[in-house]
Formats: sequence, structure tokens, C-alpha cells
Amino acid sequence: MSLAPTPGALDRAPLVRDMFDRIAPRYDLANRVMSLGLDQGWRRDAVRALADSGKGDVMDLCAGTLDLTLQLLANGARSVQAVDFSPQMLKSGAPKVPAGAPVTLTVADARELPFPDASFDAILCGFGLRNVPELPRAIAECARVLRPGGRLVILELCKPETLFSRVVQGSYNRLVVPVVGGLITGFGDAYRYLAGSIDAFTTRTELVALLEQCGLEATGRDVFPPVASIVVGRKGAAP
Repeated sequence: MSLAPTPGALDRAPLVRDMFDRIAPRYDLANRVMSLGLDQGWRRDAVRALADSGKGDVMDLCAGTLDLTLQLLANGARSVQAVDFSPQMLKSGAPKVPAGAPVTLTVADARELPFPDASFDAILCGFGLRNVPELPRAIAECARVLRPGGRLVILELCKPETLFSRVVQGSYNRLVVPVVGGLITGFGDAYRYLAGSIDAFTTRTELVALLEQCGLEATGRDVFPPVASIVVGRKGAAP
């Protein structure tokens, strides 16, 4: 496993990056408690949505503390490029990776991926895109570095579209996320931001439309309970 610095790594949304750097040491524990452990099942569903493309060269975008990287390895990925703009998140997750595993850690911005066109068979992004400014630019970058036939799978807490999901997610955001996240990490403000970022994000339907605008064939569905969604985009085969 290697940590590869990249050009432009300082061109960030610095406040958000610094926030993740601060909460990194207890980020995993906060996730497990706030989701009652359901987030691990959501991640497994997202890995399965990669289908055969997940067996090739895969990017874990907004990789955080590398939970999805480990699941990609267990799923048989040939190699995993774990990308995040928070060096401390990657540093916190690095000890989880087995020695000699085909994993590279890269500090980079999702809006400006430091990879050539058609570099990856698949891209998986879990709970990260709503923290990325210029979302269309980030999706376009994903489409650029995907190989023909490759898949982009996004696991995200999208803005709810139905009354039931609005009630469930609204209660979760107001009552659970700031209180539990703040108690575990000591940074209540960070988790108030994370809760608010869901309301400021796009809906699942709008995210599917955005992937299609970037040239991907896209579908989406909710997971249970309806606080998270999986959106899948497939890049067409080369003519």
C-alpha cells in the first residue's frame, strides 16, 4: 500500500476538509452507532451493484476511512485506488488495509481527478458526493476516468422525495446525527453540518438525471430504511 501525493491537493474546500480531519479518529464509531450498524449492509449492497466491473481496477472515491476499500478487496477487486481530500481520514483508515494489498491511497479532489481517461473499470463513492462543491463537475470527472462498460455506483443520503422518507430522515437528521455524532467525536458542529448537507443535496431522481447528462445510463433505488439511496451509472461501450 502506498500514499501518493498529487498535484493540486491543496485546492480544496478547506473548511470541510479540516472538519473531516478533526473527526477522523472516531468517524467509524460514530457511523456504526448513528446507523445502528445498518451502514455496513448499505455498503455491501453498493459493492454488489458494481457487478462484474467490481472485479477489475476500482476507485473508492471519497474513501474516508477505507470501509468500502476493504469490501472491494473482499469482493475480488484487482486493485483499489482510494481517493479522498482529507489526508487524516485516509491515515486513520490505513491500518485496516492488509500488508501487500493492491491498494493505493491518494489525496485528491473529486472535481479534478489526477488520472488519465479510461483508467478504471468501476468507481464506488459512499457518503461523499454531497460534500463536494460543483457536483456536475465531479460526476463528469468520474465519467471521464471510467472505461467503456464500466460502472459508477453512488451510495448517498439524498434529499428525501416522499412524505414518509422526509419524516424518517428529518427526525434522524435533527435528533440523532448532531447529538450522537457530537457525543462520540466531540465535534457537534461538524455533525450539524453533515445533517444539513443532506437537505442541501440533490434528490435521488435529480442525481440519476445528472449522471445521464454526463453520458451514463443511470438508475436508482432506496435502501432500507429509506434514508440512503444507491444510484448506478453505466458508461456505454466504445463505438
